[in-house]
Amino acid sequence: MSLAVLTSRALVGLLAPEVTVEVHLANGLPAFTLVGLPDVEVREARDRVRAALQTGQFDFPQRRITVNLAPADLPKEGGCFDLPIALGILAASGQIPADGLNRYEFAGELSLTGELRPVRGALALARQAASSGRILILPAANAAEAALVKGVTILPATSLPAVVAHLCAHTLLDPYSGQPLAPPPTYPDMADVKGQAHARRALEVAASGQHSLLLYGPPGTGKSMLAQRLPGLLPPMNDDEALESAAVHSVEGSFRPERWGLRPIRAPHHSASTAALVGGGSTPRPGEISLAHNGVLFLDELPEFDRRVLEALREPLESGHITISRAARRAEFPARFQLIAAMNPCPCGFHGHPDGRCRCTPDQISRYRNKLSGPLLDRIDLLLEVPALPASQLQSATAGERSACVRDRVIRTWAIQQDRQGKSNARLAGTEIERWCGPDANGSKLLATAIERLGLSARGYHRILKVARTIADMNEADTIGAAHVAEAIQSRRGLSEFV
Repeated sequence: MSLAVLTSRALVGLLAPEVTVEVHLANGLPAFTLVGLPDVEVREARDRVRAALQTGQFDFPQRRITVNLAPADLPKEGGCFDLPIALGILAASGQIPADGLNRYEFAGELSLTGELRPVRGALALARQAASSGRILILPAANAAEAALVKGVTILPATSLPAVVAHLCAHTLLDPYSGQPLAPPPTYPDMADVKGQAHARRALEVAASGQHSLLLYGPPGTGKSMLAQRLPGLLPPMNDDEALESAAVHSVEGSFRPERWGLRPIRAPHHSASTAALVGGGSTPRPGEISLAHNGVLFLDELPEFDRRVLEALREPLESGHITISRAARRAEFPARFQLIAAMNPCPCGFHGHPDGRCRCTPDQISRYRNKLSGPLLDRIDLLLEVPALPASQLQSATAGERSACVRDRVIRTWAIQQDRQGKSNARLAGTEIERWCGPDANGSKLLATAIERLGLSARGYHRILKVARTIADMNEADTIGAAHVAEAIQSRRGLSEFV
């Protein structure tokens, strides 16, 4: 038969829509035509496929070859169509049986020798293959990643001849059974932090309710050290969260199976562009906020970031997702990250230092802090000053409480929130705040006074309520009392200095 039809998949954000690969052989002058909105990488498949077939001692038809990637209006990118195109040519020319190809989905990039190279987005491909009920044949290097999806049969292959031998029933490919994953790397421990009791408390509150946190203080006081220990306080991810996080890294091409279930922490340099932070490109790719999905995004030296880059964080902080729109492409990525940022109090960094070494003028300090806009700061739940510790305290301080002990308390607090509302306190919105975060009479009176004196916005008012709810949950209190509200107000009060 001169026509063969196979199934593969494209990548659009985290989705992997089905692509039908149709290969037709016709009489006429030899030609190889690819249609169906292929990009440069896909068009280059013609040369890779020709060389791989000839190197593998297969017959490359000297006929007019037309390959259609349907649907025609869906952009196709990447090298994952090499394998289905090569198999389609072999099936259309009668070198392999065409019957039974509809049981499989194929993805893989071919080298000139016929070896199969890994492709991006194997996790997304496997998720969609599981819903279709087909068997997925892909490069062996992608097998461990794709096998993380339950309910899909993975047939890993190392080369084009190995796939052909399987389809011809000569030497069958063995389904991937999986190998035990190496234990994931551990997070830095809170026991390394000496002193800074207020900072440790704020970090536990932030972890218990998934609240955003801004640390400020002189250089060398432990702001970065504290931020790096936040992921170690968070509960382990469940299977759905782990799959979502891994899918984003798979699309970006940075997923490693040994980090499965480990909450990501991303710390981009302050020179990062808007596209690097929130995602973008002519073909939309996830940015740092999506790569930090279900984990922590740490922005050190916050005022040194370009103001436009920081302003782009405002919508994702509220919505938990980012939509990237281009002239011909549109993709949506999840971005439910926990923001923790650090900054110095002034340009030189030593404002308020005990030895009085700061020489910044009030105008310089004001301009430095005003690099952070009011709307962005209004979306940050907690602000904490991390002061410089005197030498005597540093030398006499004992090791702090270990992360494992703090994490146990955080897990109990998360369980209270999940049983009550099915989500963390930081994600409550609208009527949910009114329902679950109402303080008692004394707490309401204290909060009313704070609104008047601090000039809180409606968003700031709601964020104080959510932080107070978390503090109450940490104390296993059913009602939010004045003490809980007071601590929440105190943890946010310093934000008024920056606005």
